[in-house]
Amino acid sequence: MTAIATAAALSLPISLSRSSKFTNRKGVRGGFVVFAISASGDGGELVDKKSSWSTLFNVEEPRSKAPQSKGKFLDVNEAFEVARYDIQYCDWRARQDLLTIMLLHEKVVDVLNPLARDYKSIGTMKKDLAELQEELAEAHKQMHISEARVGAALDKLAHMETVVNDRLLQDRNTTATEITTSSPSTSKETVERKTPRKGLNVSGPVQPYHPHLKNFWYPIAFSRDLKEDTMIPIDCFEEPWVVFRGKDGEPGCIRNTCAHRACPLDLGTVNEGRVQCPYHGWEYSTDGKCEKMPSTKFVNVKIKSLPCFEQEGMIWIWPGNEPPAATIPSLQPPKGFQIHAEIVMELPVEHGLLLDNLLDLAHAPFTHTSTFAKGWSVPSLVKFLTPSSGLEGYWDPYPIDMEFRPPCMVLSTIGISKPGKLEGQSTKQCSTHLHQLHVCLPSSRNKTRLLYRMSLDFAPVLQYVPFMHYLWRHFAEKVLNEDLRLVLGQQDRMISGENVWNMPVSYDKLGVRYRLWRTAVEEGTKQLPFCK
Repeated sequence: MTAIATAAALSLPISLSRSSKFTNRKGVRGGFVVFAISASGDGGELVDKKSSWSTLFNVEEPRSKAPQSKGKFLDVNEAFEVARYDIQYCDWRARQDLLTIMLLHEKVVDVLNPLARDYKSIGTMKKDLAELQEELAEAHKQMHISEARVGAALDKLAHMETVVNDRLLQDRNTTATEITTSSPSTSKETVERKTPRKGLNVSGPVQPYHPHLKNFWYPIAFSRDLKEDTMIPIDCFEEPWVVFRGKDGEPGCIRNTCAHRACPLDLGTVNEGRVQCPYHGWEYSTDGKCEKMPSTKFVNVKIKSLPCFEQEGMIWIWPGNEPPAATIPSLQPPKGFQIHAEIVMELPVEHGLLLDNLLDLAHAPFTHTSTFAKGWSVPSLVKFLTPSSGLEGYWDPYPIDMEFRPPCMVLSTIGISKPGKLEGQSTKQCSTHLHQLHVCLPSSRNKTRLLYRMSLDFAPVLQYVPFMHYLWRHFAEKVLNEDLRLVLGQQDRMISGENVWNMPVSYDKLGVRYRLWRTAVEEGTKQLPFCK
């Protein structure tokens, strides 16, 4: 990849024409001119100048090592060898083109230098400069041709990555049919026929959530929002629940429906660590047991409750039927960050579509043009680089690290110089950072409870600015609204039968892995993909 970076940075690959002022030590092969360091006429002194650049330009010419194809079609390894050779050649060609430009500029300097040049008439100087100007124009023209060649090579590499991703998806969704054929002269032969299905299939009305998806710890609220005398009603997997604190101050989660007449309990109050139904005053503790039943004979009544714990400023529940996992994942911001905002929103979209959106950064220069991506240029190539078996990685060319943490969390760290601006090639090269946590709780098949936490490793004084929380919320809502109109449109098309994952490309890698992970969970796979 060093060759890719060099060629892209220089943006000066392949030259297709001959320069009149330079000769070729190795000659011309294949229609390309390889500019060496010697120069005809009075340019001999330029050879000496090259010595200080030898590290940059002393690269072996790679055409002698061009891969040879053994057949009409290339296998995967041969195709990657060809792509690798293209990049190496682009890198070498870029160095030669750059050297040509530098030598021509040196000649211009020598012509204009009154101490170094021979005494010449003004007319001779004008003539020499006019010739050099023509050669410089031609060299810059070749530079742009070379730049196009680098772009084509990178596009080819991106296309190959897409093809490989598609093949992986096809292999997962391939069905094999055995066809048995026989003839009088031959014995029976078994032929395997594969029927590939390209892409992921996420289409049609949202189906009921699979019970296996419930067997995880889910964060449902921020601790600071749950006071001793308050309740938080939530929906989780299409069931209503209410969260409150018991007598001991510990949180509890019970079904938000009174056992007596099905009145929503969140319409009532919290009385001495118990939820009191507003209809007839029945009171329930955090384990769902009815402890008070006014105006009637008391009977043993209990409503459903969920395992509920508080950790690191968040309230968690386990909605599944399997025994809860022994550990709850940590969602704390990295060391050195201070939490500045914790925001909760109810959004009218299925939580998987929202996760798809959050795991995709390539849309930012097109979607968020009035918020954080205002003024961003559109890169020629966007990549998400990640280990072969992982759900985290980093974006190129953006200085952003991102992770999907099962079952519904997205964590990202963004390197910034000032709000709304990016800097550097990676988060480590940036001096200041913003850390984000998005929790997409599946409320129902068309509703998501979003928990958003924002942390900074700079400007701690902002925590104490009055009403700053409202400003953060306003900005978060503005960004989400830019996404929401698109995701709602996707949801409508999906319900009508369109496949929202019909043609994944290379920068969709993290979103594809989330979908493959979720499919594996629903299928009951014991060893989940991409998980440590």
